[in-house]
Amino acid sequence: MTLQLELLPTIVFVAIMLCWVTFAGIFLFRKKPPAAPESKRESRSLLGVALQGLSYAIVWSVRRPMFSPPFKLSRPFEITLGAITIAIAVASIWLVMTAIRTLGKEWSVTARLVEGHKLITAGPYQLVRNPIYTAMFGMLLATGLALSHWIALIAAVIVFAFGTRTRILSEEKLLRGAFGAEFESYTHRVPAVVPRLFSFKRS
Repeated sequence: MTLQLELLPTIVFVAIMLCWVTFAGIFLFRKKPPAAPESKRESRSLLGVALQGLSYAIVWSVRRPMFSPPFKLSRPFEITLGAITIAIAVASIWLVMTAIRTLGKEWSVTARLVEGHKLITAGPYQLVRNPIYTAMFGMLLATGLALSHWIALIAAVIVFAFGTRTRILSEEKLLRGAFGAEFESYTHRVPAVVPRLFSFKRS
């Protein structure tokens, strides 16, 4: 039993790496619907993409000693944290897979509208307006808990928040212009990234 507990950080690390392979594979090997002509794009969202990328670089590069727990914890708490870390990663995979399938041809790395663009409010979009960013945050958090120094994780979360805010404001600028009152009603019903905690909206 003691040996199994000693292996817990290693088990968590391996599980997170497998989740990352799956997470990346969802984007790389997803079934792509027929491309739709683009009608409008918001290039400022690229800054948000860069900041989100920087946040991942932080958690991957500023590491604690390999296969060690993130904090000095009692065994029960260490086991609980390990289970939570894996659960966050698995939930993130499910969320991004479901969100991309729901979006179909309207998914894009940067903010844009396509011809015949529809306001998607079904599936995971009933829970949050940006479930892909929620999933990305989940993978960031799980990765940080699995291998990063806690200071690096805090810094990465802050950078990710700024990047996500930038992307959301860019995307929602287009959606407000396209859908008006329908989109405003949606933003009042459904939070941006984390259910019932906060929402990125222009005042």
